[in-house]
Amino acid sequence: MTNPELLTRADVLRHGRTPFVLATVVHVERPTSARPGDSALVLPDGTVEGFVGGSCAETTVQSQGLRVLRTGESLLLRITPAGDSGTTGAEEPADGLVTVANPCLSGGTLDIFLEANLPPALVYVYGHAPIARALLDVGRVLGLDARPASPGEPLPPDLRVVVIATHGRDEETVLTEAARAGVPYIGLVASAKRGAAVLAALDLDEERRARVHTPAGLDIGSRTPAETALSVYAEIIALRPQAARADLPGAGSTGPRPVPEEVDPVCGMTVAITNDTLWLERAGHRVYFCGPGCRHAFADDPSRYAHA
Repeated sequence: MTNPELLTRADVLRHGRTPFVLATVVHVERPTSARPGDSALVLPDGTVEGFVGGSCAETTVQSQGLRVLRTGESLLLRITPAGDSGTTGAEEPADGLVTVANPCLSGGTLDIFLEANLPPALVYVYGHAPIARALLDVGRVLGLDARPASPGEPLPPDLRVVVIATHGRDEETVLTEAARAGVPYIGLVASAKRGAAVLAALDLDEERRARVHTPAGLDIGSRTPAETALSVYAEIIALRPQAARADLPGAGSTGPRPVPEEVDPVCGMTVAITNDTLWLERAGHRVYFCGPGCRHAFADDPSRYAHA
C-alpha cells in the first residue's frame, strides 16, 4: 500500500501546481527488494522520494519518470536483468509498456506503473459580470484551473490563458502585462468595434498585439453568458496545437525542463544528472553512474572503460 506520508506529499505538490510522477510497484518476480504497493514520487528536478527498489531500479524509474513528465503519458515500466533480453536500455514502448533491461539488477523483474500528474492549464479571468462567472464555471467543467483575477496581480510563469470581461475597466493594463509576459492565449470580451479601438491604443509591438483575440471566442451565434464562455474555450481548443508549437517568451510551461543525461560507462544505462547522481572525475570531466556498484567498478579499473 502506498505510504500515507507519500500521498500527503503528493497532495501538497498538486496544490502547489508542481508536476510529478507517482511510481507504484504492481508486480515483482523475485529476487527483488521491492514489494507490490511500494511507491515513490519523481519530481521535475529528478528527485525521487519514496522506495521502489534498490539504487539500480530507482535510477531506471527516475529516468523513465522524467520522460513521462515531458510527454504527460502514463505507462507501465518493466525492469528486467539484461540477460533476459540480451540488450541494455529501454526498448520502444508498445501499448503503454516500456521494458528496460538493467544489467545492474541482481535478478528478478519489476513492473512499476508510472502515473503522470500534471497540473491543469491555469486560466485567469478578469471581471465580475455574468460572462466572467460563466468563464470560470465552464473552464472548471473542462478540467482547467480557472481562477478569478484582479488587475495588478502578478502573473505566474505557467499561466496559459487570460480572458478579460471587465466591460471597459482596466483592460489596457491587463492586456499589456499579459502580452509582454507571453501568455499563449489572451482574449478580450468586447464588440468588434470597441475591441479594435482598445488594441490600437495598446503600447505594444505588432507581434504582441496580434496575440490578443478580440472579440474573444469563435462566432457560434452566442446569446447567453454560458454560450459566450463556451465560444471562448472553443477558440482556445482550436488554437491549442498552434500555441504548443509557438516559442512564446516568458510563457512558462506546466511540464518540467529537460534534465541532462549521460550514459553509465560500466553498465550502459542512461542516467539523469541531478544533484544526487554519483560521479567520478576522469580526464578533466565528470563520469556519471547509476549506482555505487558501477562507480566502484570504474574506480577499480578506469582503463577497462576506455570509451568513458
